[in-house]
Parts: sequence; C-alpha cells; structure tokens
Amino acid sequence: MNGEVEDGRGKTVQALDLATNYHDMGDGFPVVLLHGSGPGVSAWTNWKRVMPALADSFRVIAPDLAGFGYTERNPELHYDIKLWSKHLIAILDALGLEKVNLVGNSFGGSLSLAAAARFPERFNRIVLMGTPCDKFTMTPGLRAGWNYTPSRENMREAMQHFPFDPACITDELVEDRYQASLIPGAQEGLRKLLVKPNDEGETPLSGMPVAVVGNVVHPTLVLHGREDMVIPVEMGILLARSMPNAELHMFGRCGHWVQAERFDAFIRLAKAHFGAAA
Repeated sequence: MNGEVEDGRGKTVQALDLATNYHDMGDGFPVVLLHGSGPGVSAWTNWKRVMPALADSFRVIAPDLAGFGYTERNPELHYDIKLWSKHLIAILDALGLEKVNLVGNSFGGSLSLAAAARFPERFNRIVLMGTPCDKFTMTPGLRAGWNYTPSRENMREAMQHFPFDPACITDELVEDRYQASLIPGAQEGLRKLLVKPNDEGETPLSGMPVAVVGNVVHPTLVLHGREDMVIPVEMGILLARSMPNAELHMFGRCGHWVQAERFDAFIRLAKAHFGAAA
C-alpha cells in the first residue's frame, strides 16, 4: 500500500496541529473511512481489507483520529465529538478535499453524524455501521474495551464480544490489534472516549441525539448486525427511522463487525450507495 508497512503507519499530514497518520489509495470521488473505538483500534486494523476493495472505484482515505493509532497525541487536548469533528475537517482541508463520502464504523459513525450535522456542505453520502443513537446502557462489549489491559490473551477475550461467529477472530487480527494497543497513549485515548463503567448497576451512555440526526439530510445507508452485542441493533433501527433520507440493512447472524463478517455484501452495498454520487 504505497510503501506502507504492516504496523499501520501510512502517510502523515498536519491537521489541527497534529501529525496525523492516514492511508490513501485509489482514484476517483473520495471516500473517507472513519474507524471505531475499542482496544487496538486504528484505521489500519479497522479497514486494511476494505481499503483496496473500494480503491478500484474511489479514492479511499482512512485517518487515525486524534487519540488513536499513530496520530500524534497532545496531552493538553480535551477529546470530545467537537474536537474529532474539527480534526476531520482539518484533515479534509489539509488534503484539499472539498466534499467527500463517509463510512463510519461505530464511534466513526457517531463522528460522521456529528460532522455532517455541523458541516453539511463537506459531505455527500454516508454509510453508518453499528452506530449508536440517543440513550442506551453500556454493553458488556464496551465494558470489556474500557477494562482492557494489553496482552494477547486479554485482546482475544475482549474481542469475543464483537463478532457473531468467533471464527472471525483470527490470530492475525489479534496480533494486529494487540500491537496497536501497545502504541503509547492508545488505551488512555479509548478511556477518554468512553465513560468509566459503574462498579454496580448499569452505566448510561448517549449516542447522537435523535434531534441531531433528524437534521442530517444526506443520503445514508445504515448497516447493522442483528446480533450486535456492542451497539444494540435497536440503535440502527432508530437511526433509520429518524434520518429523513436513510435506508436500513440488517444482517442476520452478524455482530458488530459488518465490514468483516459480511465483507462482500458490505463492499457491494457501499459501492452501490456511493456509485450514484461518484
């Protein structure tokens, strides 16, 4: 991939005063892939199989967002959705991209919605996967991510919550995400994204409010696994009901990793959704 090495280091662009790691493949209308959260997450671990599959039709850009992967960390920054939205726009500006399509996975889906609501003119079409909406309670999968401490065994255990079929958790994937979790500041960044779980009882969480997503008018494809144990499928249904130009595709026997568990269908659906705009 353009000389990139297998640890996930790609190119670097200065955005929001951060040396931002990103991957860039293909030609055509730009598609920006926004990774999720979780132990060892990065653009590379989230999208390394997807990028070349989309790059035959589009220019595909996948950044490590502030606090994640190999992007520079600034301990003085306060991580919140406003900062991540500004970082995303700064990346687009630095790369000279006036308007892009978005694919957002989980946390990346929340960021897609926040950015599209605040900067609607910068985005064309959106694909959301496993994206939270409005209020819900912390799931065991999110709790496991917050509690993770780096080891291969702990990584494999934490990842058990993500797919429907545990066969998706390959040794290669465990190693990729374990190595990414060793990047200095990686787990601290994740814990700034999620609230600390309550010792007893439920831990309330909030995705993007219905009042916000209801104003996102971009044509949107909502993808969700029926057996998602990280972000309940009811969140995807609520998104599709709340957004004026959304369509929902629910995958049976599928967990939180639609792009991995239903790879061929995901690529086909994303290309079809973006094709009319390309």
